[in-house]
Amino acid sequence: MPREPGPAKFITFEGGEGAGKSTQVRLLVAHLEAAGIPTIATREPGGSPGAEKIREAILSGSVKRFGAAAEAIMFSAARIDHLDHTVRPSLAKGFWIVSDRFADSTRAYQGALGKADPDLIAALERVSVGATRPDLTLILDLAPEAGLARAAARRASGERPDRFEAEALDFHRALRRAFLDIAAAEPQRCAVFDASLPAKELAARIWSTVAIRLLEKPKRKTAKAAAP
Repeated sequence: MPREPGPAKFITFEGGEGAGKSTQVRLLVAHLEAAGIPTIATREPGGSPGAEKIREAILSGSVKRFGAAAEAIMFSAARIDHLDHTVRPSLAKGFWIVSDRFADSTRAYQGALGKADPDLIAALERVSVGATRPDLTLILDLAPEAGLARAAARRASGERPDRFEAEALDFHRALRRAFLDIAAAEPQRCAVFDASLPAKELAARIWSTVAIRLLEKPKRKTAKAAAP
């Protein structure tokens, strides 16, 4: 088992509806705590009292009629509260943070799909996120048909799909592509996983990636002896 993880880290999970993010957040937190690393699980939108109130408004669909730009602003307001009251104080105390969604979701949902002005999305991210960027982003990739079926299966009897689950299949196909594009653009930060794998097998692969990228110390390069 790797030792001495060093400073607290910020890990985010991303992916489409029903990809299994919540399950993998829980399993990764268990792995980290078993390794002696104090960890906090959180989510977006939400993760703090103020942000949870904004979450209710967003997922109810009441903001949708105002357009993608308004949704992006609401997500950013929730993100500021989340960072100020949960993420940054916890990192400062030495807790690792594992979040179910973060700024990449705004890039994908409101930016790539909602067609909100890219300059607006970038500006909102600069203001809300600042220097608190994820050390590692784990993207769970799943065919949208499978993801939506999972999302439907977990809903209680009579419960309606939320704001985003209710979108058409083409929306979810484009969402999958948007997340893969983010991963391709930032391979040092992102890692993509096949979310159709059994939960325990997927968790083992995620843990291996976290251990390699964030826990193991990089090997020092030794200087070559000068030629005689």
